[in-house]
Amino acid sequence: MTAPLLVAYRALGLGDLLTGVPALRALAHAFPEHRRVLAAPRGLAPLATLTGAVDAVVDAAPLRPLPEALHGAGVAVNLHGRGPQSRELLQATGPRRLISFGHDGRVWRVDEHEVRRWCRLLAESGVPADPGDLRIAPPPIAPPEVARGATIVHPGAASEARRWPAERWAAVARAAGPRVVVTGVGCERRLALEVAAAAGLPGDAVLAGRTSLLELAAAVAAASRVVCGDTGIAHLATALSTRSVVLFGPTPPSEWGPPPDPRHVVLWAGRRGDPHGDAPDPGLLDISVEAVVGVL
Repeated sequence: MTAPLLVAYRALGLGDLLTGVPALRALAHAFPEHRRVLAAPRGLAPLATLTGAVDAVVDAAPLRPLPEALHGAGVAVNLHGRGPQSRELLQATGPRRLISFGHDGRVWRVDEHEVRRWCRLLAESGVPADPGDLRIAPPPIAPPEVARGATIVHPGAASEARRWPAERWAAVARAAGPRVVVTGVGCERRLALEVAAAAGLPGDAVLAGRTSLLELAAAVAAASRVVCGDTGIAHLATALSTRSVVLFGPTPPSEWGPPPDPRHVVLWAGRRGDPHGDAPDPGLLDISVEAVVGVL
């Protein structure tokens, strides 16, 4: 007999996947007889497997029609957004049951923490969820040797508004101790090289563009700490219990920050701004090098 299908839709990035882990685990506990499929970018599949909450990942792009294989699910869960587009996209697949904001009286709350938002959606739908259930298993691969016990400096972020200046990251790297590596995705390699050169780091300290997502996770698990902005690697540090210092702006940590834990330090100037801006947020720029170095 074929297992019924559960589709969880969250076609977003790394941080979105990791903040959705408690909700995905809650669904796994509530629907153990279902085949649980995460509709998300295929590049996240290796990390999604480490959550133990999904059976498969089917490639999905933001707000694009889902493949026929995901139609007719027993349960479809919108973990993507407030709707109506994401909700209507799932409704178009004809699920027998839909869990979503904007459906059955489920109301989106502005300023709610991202982790708690999705746990609340499920709890209000009869699925208990624990917002603290964020941990993932370390990847079953060896980390880059240079990352063992090192400080990871990650200068990049998806938007310019969340990117602290390169020269400031270089100053932090110089102060962070004898073992520092600089990480980033492929398109951030030039930035990482700039930071490393200004900090006087050797070329092999630049891991940006040289690691897969799973290798990056292994590096974070092996590192002594991560210093970064409000971006995906901060959530990796939380998930893997690696110490972190995270610079926030323009979005406050009350919405995307780690849970209260002495291992994780957040810095925020208290000013909101446009998270999609094309220049570093003024509030982010209010965070000084001295403030970061002071909490290392």
